[in-house]
Amino acid sequence: MRKLALSDEILMQVEKPARYIGNEVNAVMKDKNKIKVRFAMCFPDVYEIGMSHLGIQIIYDMLNRFDDVWCERVYSPWTDLDAVMRRENIKLFALESQDAIQNFDFLGITLQYEMCYTNILQVLDLSGIPFLSKDRTEADPIVIGGGPCTYNPEPICDFFDLFYIGEGETQYRTLIDLYEKYKDEQKSRAWFLENAAKIPGIYVPSLYEVSYHEDGTIKERKALAPNIPDVIVKEMVTDVSDTYYPMKPVVPFIKVTQDRVVLEIQRGCIRGCRFCQAGQLYRPVRERDVDVLKEYAVKMLENTGHEEISLSSLSSSDYSKLPELIDFLIEECNKRKINISLPSLRIDAFSLDVMNKVQDVKKSSLTFAPEAGSQRLRNVINKGLTEEVILNGAKLAFEGGWTRVKLYFMLGLPFETEEDIKGIGDLSNKIAAVFYETVPKEKRNGRVQIVASTSFFIPKPFTPFQWAPQCRKEEFLDKAYLTRKSITEQLNQKSIKYNWHEADVSVLEGIMARGDRKINQVILKAYEMGCVYDAWSEYYKNDVWMQAFEACEVDPDFYTVRERHDDEIFPWDFLDCGVTKEFLLREWKKAQQETVTPNCRMQCQGCGASRFGTGVCFEEKEGLS
Repeated sequence: MRKLALSDEILMQVEKPARYIGNEVNAVMKDKNKIKVRFAMCFPDVYEIGMSHLGIQIIYDMLNRFDDVWCERVYSPWTDLDAVMRRENIKLFALESQDAIQNFDFLGITLQYEMCYTNILQVLDLSGIPFLSKDRTEADPIVIGGGPCTYNPEPICDFFDLFYIGEGETQYRTLIDLYEKYKDEQKSRAWFLENAAKIPGIYVPSLYEVSYHEDGTIKERKALAPNIPDVIVKEMVTDVSDTYYPMKPVVPFIKVTQDRVVLEIQRGCIRGCRFCQAGQLYRPVRERDVDVLKEYAVKMLENTGHEEISLSSLSSSDYSKLPELIDFLIEECNKRKINISLPSLRIDAFSLDVMNKVQDVKKSSLTFAPEAGSQRLRNVINKGLTEEVILNGAKLAFEGGWTRVKLYFMLGLPFETEEDIKGIGDLSNKIAAVFYETVPKEKRNGRVQIVASTSFFIPKPFTPFQWAPQCRKEEFLDKAYLTRKSITEQLNQKSIKYNWHEADVSVLEGIMARGDRKINQVILKAYEMGCVYDAWSEYYKNDVWMQAFEACEVDPDFYTVRERHDDEIFPWDFLDCGVTKEFLLREWKKAQQETVTPNCRMQCQGCGASRFGTGVCFEEKEGLS
């Protein structure tokens, strides 16, 4: 009989006790006396966010298929329980066994967004694991990081023993076998780390040294151990139809952010938007076989009882068998009275026809992501979306009965002008005008609702914009003010609502995204000064962060506003995500010339990803184009 780590008295004191008790439907329970390796998989945010993440479900399912491994889950305790655990000296625990994390073999932390970095320290702190890898002993778990933020792990490298670069399905078995050898033969922790560094895709930061020029840029990196790679190439699943996928995902007791079956239809994106990191990291596009997806959908609905299924992809409209898959899902879901969610669709006649067939869609709005207010700037960012297509999509939507449209834009993009910013108001106004031109007065149920939202541009590693300067907070706010002013000057202003993101958070995210090893001390200092849950605006403390930078004598502007030379060595240049730096630099130059690059299916651009021997790069050769 499992004993809960928290008493009833404590559970009664905290918001949503179901976050901490485990034992959900499909949670994996094993006899800990019959396994060799215990793995705690952590999402460093609150339970509802972490439980919505497909990547963790995939790794959880994969590791638990190994007879010798028990993978359990752990999330950041919310602030109320955090205070209780510190006061009562309760160690952080895993949901399945309720055992303390410090007694596990591995603590795997997924790194999905930069603003969770202080939460990593919260998890280590509450677990009783030393913050710095150099201070850990044989008694401590091996702390491993994975996920998109590992494509620049340097700002947090001091806190991790190793990082897994790329897709998690390929090398964990090899890593666990090495760990078992290390334990069985009573080798040292240093022996394990040095040998782990020889496994493809594994980066051990303590085995590398970085030196800097006087201006703060990187001079060189060198390996401190023999036979470990200078460049770490990402791990990638070449056949996404024949790999691990959770047929029995864990079903939470409470409502979480994504409370549905998730069907990942493909990985990667053919579009090549110059601001988008995911579009570069996950190249080349690899599609899942449609018959495999049909089988997955039925099994997962049967195994979970979820009332909704969602397609997961960076651009669902580009999945070649989408009509066949959707026809199947509509028939299957109608029988079961299941809703279908179709994110990442382009708004065209096919998509709108599909949405009309799907239950509950009239309750929600349609979403366009023009990203920029003018065609000139959309060409700069390679968005591949014209005003004509946007307005035509809006017309089709209004004819189909939609009366609410969400528009997503970015402010502070490279080479942006005042005219581009004013274009956000102009485009919003034109879409509203299309409604009044398209829908006769007698058929209108009130005004059209246009919600224009702007986020602030953050340059990310492994994108053509990794060379771009980022705006200061004050510049961002000036741009938001100009956007609002432009909207209030429009004829249809009463139909347009405007929202914008926090500027100071965007600046800090930019520092974390392109930071180097000097940022580790700032994150630790900010945590010690009380920063945690920075992704949640009610807990974000910008003044404390700025004090931390000052205390560590680190200049935030170095990472944001300065120009970068074409040949600068970046903190992440020792990683190979498949896309070459030469290709990214070509795209950066094309952005300056406002030149559009065709998508991968129209014309190969020689980005470098074809060396993986799979996906969209080889469709033509197989006669699939």
